Amino acid sequence: MQSNRKTVRVATDVGGTFTDLVYFENDPVTGQQTIRTAKVDTTPPNFAQGILNVIRKARVTLSEVDFLAHGTTVVINALTERRGVKTALITTRGFRDILEIARANRPDYFNLKWVKPVPFVPRYLRLEIAGRLCTDGREREPLALDELPAMIEGLRANGVQAIAICLLHAYANPSHEQAVLNEVKRLWPEVSVVASHQITREWREYERSSTTALSAYVQPIAARYLDELEAGLRSEGYQAPLYIMQSNCGVDSVAHARDIPITMVESGPASGFWAAAELGRLIDEPNLLGLDIGGTTAKCALIRNGQVAIKTDYWIERDRINAGYPIMVPVVDLVEIGNGGGSIAWVDAFDKLHVGPQSAGAVPGPAAYGHGGTEITTTDANLALGRINPQYFCGGEVSADLKAVAQGFNALSDRLQLPADEIARGVIRLANNNMVNALKLVSLSRGHDPRELTLMAFGGGGALHAVALAQELGVKKVIVPRGASVFSAWGMTLSDLRRDLFINRFVDATQSQALVHTQGFLDELMTSAREQFTAEAVPPERVETQVHCKLRYQNQEHSVEVPLGLDERLDTDWEHIATRFHTLYEQHYTYRLEAPLEIVGFHLVAVAQIDKLIPQALPITGRTIDAARKGQRLVDYATEGIHEAAIYDYALLEPQMCFDGPAVIEDAGTTVVVHPHNHVLVDRLGNLHITLNG
Repeated sequence: MQSNRKTVRVATDVGGTFTDLVYFENDPVTGQQTIRTAKVDTTPPNFAQGILNVIRKARVTLSEVDFLAHGTTVVINALTERRGVKTALITTRGFRDILEIARANRPDYFNLKWVKPVPFVPRYLRLEIAGRLCTDGREREPLALDELPAMIEGLRANGVQAIAICLLHAYANPSHEQAVLNEVKRLWPEVSVVASHQITREWREYERSSTTALSAYVQPIAARYLDELEAGLRSEGYQAPLYIMQSNCGVDSVAHARDIPITMVESGPASGFWAAAELGRLIDEPNLLGLDIGGTTAKCALIRNGQVAIKTDYWIERDRINAGYPIMVPVVDLVEIGNGGGSIAWVDAFDKLHVGPQSAGAVPGPAAYGHGGTEITTTDANLALGRINPQYFCGGEVSADLKAVAQGFNALSDRLQLPADEIARGVIRLANNNMVNALKLVSLSRGHDPRELTLMAFGGGGALHAVALAQELGVKKVIVPRGASVFSAWGMTLSDLRRDLFINRFVDATQSQALVHTQGFLDELMTSAREQFTAEAVPPERVETQVHCKLRYQNQEHSVEVPLGLDERLDTDWEHIATRFHTLYEQHYTYRLEAPLEIVGFHLVAVAQIDKLIPQALPITGRTIDAARKGQRLVDYATEGIHEAAIYDYALLEPQMCFDGPAVIEDAGTTVVVHPHNHVLVDRLGNLHITLNG
């Protein structure tokens, strides 16, 4: 019998500047849905306090909540700010310097003074153990476990708090790593320890070693954070399971996230793009450019046919002069730049204006916040140009400090010898230019024409810049989701339990019998994935699997992922699979070869469906568009001049309402800038569809 009890789902997302919450309640008796959102300042270093603050602000009774998902930046912050613990690495004899050698891919190739990134594990804490496997997993030299006691004694004496284990060819056979892992736990039960096979089963020794070392480095920090968060929620009455957003667009149990925290490295951004894909399916917009502009960064990703691309070629701190550090875990394929609402405008030694990547963050924040910030940010420039309403700043919760903004612009004016309004326009144009380049990286650079895509903009700053970016790219339509400022948190309420497994297996595709054997291996792999969820009390009928085959032309270096249909098999459908590979390869590289193919591995996605609340259409009361109009004001559109813009209250807009720009739509968490000659339509879910030159 179906329960008549209300279902309540809550999601919280900790960003660099704000902590967001979405509350989603469904009453099966009346069919009524209640959605509440809230936003508070992020509270570093005690991020858990910010979560409890936003829960109280949203008036959430935790004892009534059935599902709570959480996205966090604690892992990426610990890495970039070097706040992890003292970590050691145990590896195969002869490979202790793998983190030092790295790759010969330094971006600033002709810089004779270039310095390699410093490894997270110093050389004196990188230890070697005898024992060796072949590339196919066969044992070449027995493992010398008797060497471990002396190693552990030395690591204790050096104050090590975490140990990473990464042995050669463990992706093919993890038995040696498992033996070392078990022995370390026996000899030193208190230490935090992780082995590479627990994280990834892909080849590339440097990337595996780096990933394992970084996971160990943050593991105690993440475990303490998750323990404090869970304890705080339980003390406030929360009784249901706690889920943690992963970088692969799925959620996972807090226990699994605690053991392998590196999978949370892009926890927050992933949920926003998953939400974009889910919303795209609901409104029949499967091909999207997703744009998330927050307080600190702007992130963008491509969504094709309703799917977000997942990759393991992810790097942190990689830029035009720094090689960065690889992390080989499933991460949404995105481009991230240091351009958000809090990005600082600054002048270099040659009197050239720049925007970002430095950010004012949550403290002190933009000058307009009145928290002591003195440097001009993108938010301050939008305020100075009339795009943001100073009387409705941060939804009316903050009184904009216009005096501090004026002082900040005066300082830049003195330096550049330009009027403040020209500098404000320059700040917006520079920020837009940086974001356009990022959007091109996920579209044009990968063989996709932006003119065939729709731009979906979210985050607190997305709607301020979306139309200008779309005009530059030739995109014909912009969608601003309802609740755009907390869209990433909303995405968590739509996420399923998800595990991604990447595994290497070399197969000559010209040998039909090899394809038969490989299909048998795949069948075993999918059965194992289902059994993992069954062991966690997930009903088997709720588990779905999707296989991606990693193919390349023989003897090439890199591969292309080809998704397999639900009923497709390698041994019976190979011709169709190969045809799709040629098409995808040509899309990526602009050509195809007449050459034999080989399989280098598989990407298995296992998803356990969780009951999700699908948003319902908003009611239509018959209210006219004039009832939503708040007035008008002069707005500076930078490249399009100053116009008298109509001002609308987003909360009063209803489905089927439409109007033309120039206009500004004000919401408690964001401001939507509609340029001249744009047409706006409100859809059944309350999302804004902005047609350019409409």
